[in-house]
Amino acid sequence: MRRIISVLIPLILLVNISSAQDYLRDRGTGIPTSMFGTYGNGGELLIYPFFEFYFDDNIEYSPAEFGFLPDEDHRGKFRASEYLLFVGYGVSDRLFIEAEIAAIDAELEKADDDPSYMPDKISDSGWGDTQIQFDWRWWRENESKPEFFSYLEVVFPHDEDKPLRGTADWEFKGGSGLVRGFSFGTMTVRAAIEYNMEEDKFEVGEIALEYLKRVSKSWRLYAGVEGAQDEIELITEAQWHISDRVFCKFNNAFGITSKATDWAPEIGIMFSFPTR
Repeated sequence: MRRIISVLIPLILLVNISSAQDYLRDRGTGIPTSMFGTYGNGGELLIYPFFEFYFDDNIEYSPAEFGFLPDEDHRGKFRASEYLLFVGYGVSDRLFIEAEIAAIDAELEKADDDPSYMPDKISDSGWGDTQIQFDWRWWRENESKPEFFSYLEVVFPHDEDKPLRGTADWEFKGGSGLVRGFSFGTMTVRAAIEYNMEEDKFEVGEIALEYLKRVSKSWRLYAGVEGAQDEIELITEAQWHISDRVFCKFNNAFGITSKATDWAPEIGIMFSFPTR
């Protein structure tokens, strides 16, 4: 995927668009957010309640994470349902701030080859990931250059002793990307670096290649490949725009590599409120 992105970046930088209507047709004038195919404008409040399932028959885990020996990796079966709320606000035409909170019900089934005394099934429910993100637009897209943006995500620690749903320590992710609208659709490339305070190290974060196409007044289609190291997913989404202020998101993520979640369907309704 890195090779594909390295080829696409020069194309995104160099190709000119003859019509402003073409390059903004799919996404409008907003700043890219963490929600796939979703852009926020200055003075706009976005509220997105959504629901997500997780199905993974070969999730990697270690009994040591749950207080059992030996400390070795195995592949178990994981199921979870998650209720999430995303809220974002455009402070200006350059800065968009997001917050996301989750409640999760998760279950891990022990692998057949796991010799530990860990129970055959471990389940937990309660507070899940909580995070904020700051999205910054360095410059707008125009007829001769793509949009350039950066973002910083902060994940808060909680329930360190609950590995199925907790976050052991502060996590940070910073990245940048380019957006370019074409007559055939809008392309985005982005890459990030992550820092985990528990492990006290920096790692290459997610790298993504995304495509968004407005196919009618009511429908937009999204496709993307996103991954960090050995966890790569294919993401597809259909957006049904009921009005200028309300649209439904029907999202699916499919694991391309074995360590990625096998399937994670998502459904939700995005509400947009102008505040000025």
